[in-house]
Amino acid sequence: MPSDKDVKMTNSIMFFIGLGIVLVYTFFLIAIISKQHKAAKKEQAASVDVLDMDGMGNQGRVPTKEAKNRA
Repeated sequence: MPSDKDVKMTNSIMFFIGLGIVLVYTFFLIAIISKQHKAAKKEQAASVDVLDMDGMGNQGRVPTKEAKNRA
């Protein structure tokens, strides 16, 4: 029959093993979230048109055809 000392030691060993697993999982979870956040921020910064002030696209900024000389 195991003594109380053996049971307490087993419980504390299992606690620290579980704690280690949770800490490793949390570390990698935060690392993945941080990496994805940086990638999304970089992608969003590249896709934003800084010259489009009104949000309507570049409809009036760049003419689609050359002007005809009607003189």
